[in-house]
Amino acid sequence: MDSTVRALGLGEAETIEVLTAAALAPSVHNTQPWRFRLGADRIEVHADPARRLPATDPDDRELRLSCGAALFNLRVALQARGIRPLVTLLPGADAPGALAVVRRGGTFPLDEETRELHKAIPARRSNRKPFRDVPVPVEHRQALVRATERERTWLHVVATGEERARLQKLVAKAHRVQSEDAGVRTELSSWTGPRATDGVPAGSAGVRPAPQDEWARRDFQAAERLPGKDFESDPLVTVLCSYYDGPLAELQAGQALQRLLLTATTLGLAVSFMSQPVEVKSVRDELRRDLGGLVPQAVLRIGFGSPVPPTPRRAVTELLLDPVPTSR
Repeated sequence: MDSTVRALGLGEAETIEVLTAAALAPSVHNTQPWRFRLGADRIEVHADPARRLPATDPDDRELRLSCGAALFNLRVALQARGIRPLVTLLPGADAPGALAVVRRGGTFPLDEETRELHKAIPARRSNRKPFRDVPVPVEHRQALVRATERERTWLHVVATGEERARLQKLVAKAHRVQSEDAGVRTELSSWTGPRATDGVPAGSAGVRPAPQDEWARRDFQAAERLPGKDFESDPLVTVLCSYYDGPLAELQAGQALQRLLLTATTLGLAVSFMSQPVEVKSVRDELRRDLGGLVPQAVLRIGFGSPVPPTPRRAVTELLLDPVPTSR
C-alpha cells in the first residue's frame, strides 16, 4: 500500500479503517459518490463527479447529502480513535473543490453514545423489505428527533391521517413524473438489479411493487413478491428538514441523516428512503409549503425489519485522490 495513505497522525491501517467507515454511508442507488484527499494535517471530502445521477439528481443535492453522511461516519470513526475532528464545510481556496476538510482538533474522550454509533456503522442497512406491523415506540421517535437536532436540522414526524394522505399523494405524483422520464429510468436500471456491480444488487432490492401498496415504490428489480409479503399498514414516516436551502444545508442535513440512521440502528430499527418527492423540484416545492417553509431533504420510512445483506462497496484505494501537496 502507498505510504501516502496516512493522515492526522494515524498509521496506514488506521487511516484505511476510518476511510472504510466513511465509505459505508448511504447514497442514492448506492452510487457512493465520494472521494478523499489525504494530507498530514487533514482529510478532505470531495464529490465524485463520475458517480453523479444527472437525471435523478440534476442539482447534486442528494450527492452532497450522501457526502455529508460519509463525513459524519468519518467524524465518528475518528472520535472512536480518540481524535476530536475539527470540520470546515465548503472550505474554498483552502482546499479547492472539497466539500469538507477534517483536521485534528485535539483529543476526544470516547463516550458510550459514540461507541454505540461507531459499532452501528457497519451494521446499518437501507432496508427495502416490508417491516413488521409493530409501532415504533414513542421513546424511539424522540431519540431520532434528538439525533437530528444535534446536527442542527429538524425531523418532522408525519402524525395525522390527513398529513399522511397528503404525503402519499406527493410521493405518487413524483413517482409518476420520474416513471415518465427516460433518463431517470435508465439510471435506475443501470444501478440496480442483476447487472448492478456496486449499486443495489437483487439481495438488497426488497420486493417488487404491487398494486395494493399504499406508498408508490421504485422497482429495484427485486425478486417477485411472495404471497403475504405486503408492506406494513402504518409505517412511521418522517421528513428530514433543513432550516434553509443550498449546499451548506445539504452537507449539514447529510450528517444529520447519518446520525439518525446510526441511532435507529442502535435501537434495532430499520429505515428505507422514499426519495421521489424530494427529487422532483415541483413536488419538493409543494412539500416545502406543506412543511411551513422547512426544506425537505429526505423522506424516511422507519420500523422493525428483517435482516438484509450489505451492499457492495468500493475499495478505499479507488476512493483516493492525489495527496495534498506538501506546500499547501
